[in-house]
Amino acid sequence: MTDVFVDSFVYSLGERKIHVNETAAAGGLISSAQDLESAGFRWHHVCEPTTSAYDLASAVTRRLADSDRLGDVDAIVYATCLPLNGNAGDAAEWEATKDVKHLMDFPASRLQADFGLHKAVVIGLNQQACTAMLGSVRLAQAMLQVEKDWNRVLCVTADRFPEGAKYEQAYNLISDGAAACVVSRQPGAFRLVTAHQITNGGLGQAGDDETVGSYFSYTHRLVRETLERAGLTAADLDWVVTQNTNDKAWQILARLLGVGFEKVFFSSMPDVGHVISADNVVNLAELLATGRVRPGQRIALIMAGFGLNWQCLILEATEAVAAAAARD
Repeated sequence: MTDVFVDSFVYSLGERKIHVNETAAAGGLISSAQDLESAGFRWHHVCEPTTSAYDLASAVTRRLADSDRLGDVDAIVYATCLPLNGNAGDAAEWEATKDVKHLMDFPASRLQADFGLHKAVVIGLNQQACTAMLGSVRLAQAMLQVEKDWNRVLCVTADRFPEGAKYEQAYNLISDGAAACVVSRQPGAFRLVTAHQITNGGLGQAGDDETVGSYFSYTHRLVRETLERAGLTAADLDWVVTQNTNDKAWQILARLLGVGFEKVFFSSMPDVGHVISADNVVNLAELLATGRVRPGQRIALIMAGFGLNWQCLILEATEAVAAAAARD
């Protein structure tokens, strides 16, 4: 089977950096600021009213283009958590005309046109909630292994909450943001070892407490099954890069999985909160910046999301990882 590599991790956040106490005072939370701070949250990033989810996606793609890492891609997988972010059309035009074309102004098509990616096919990925970025990488891997003349796939995720929304979900402080990476046949910083997903649609409308209650058992199952697919054990993992959620949750999960907590990395959480589908990219970029990732090390990226969905990737660092860390 063709090896596939993942590289060029970039992200963009909403322009306004706001402390959890300020958001609480403005009525933007469900929980108290004290409860969220006790879980490890401090700051989050909110878009200006005129900034769209597409603006965030364009910003991360521009970073790749400006650093000569975008290249001539064969496909764009554009992932959104909130369905409304899968349309870049003008809601006022829809209301005025009742013409549904204003509900089908697809941001992936805009991205293709704006960056001159004329040979790329575009695919919109949704209904995977916060796991969508990992899902886009999995989809890119599958396409590269089937489409023998394809070489590069751009994976992008971008979401912002609508004006007036509560910036909290399932006891997590939310940030608006986007992330991107490139999945390629050409050797890059990481080889994609395997990917796995679990969905339990029966929990699709679960409440916050039910969602939290299912988190431990399903995440444990997800990691165990992913390791089995790769022929690995928990002891073979050098790092676990996870989503930004209650910092005590991973102290428990690390024990359940048999992974030392010192291997669990989510350093961005106090500064950026939960960036919807982008957490894994944000935290992996920060881990790379520490210079602690060595060739041959294996990293599990883990995410849970509504739907309910759980996804995991296992990456193996290559000889190119040091250059990627210096560049990114």
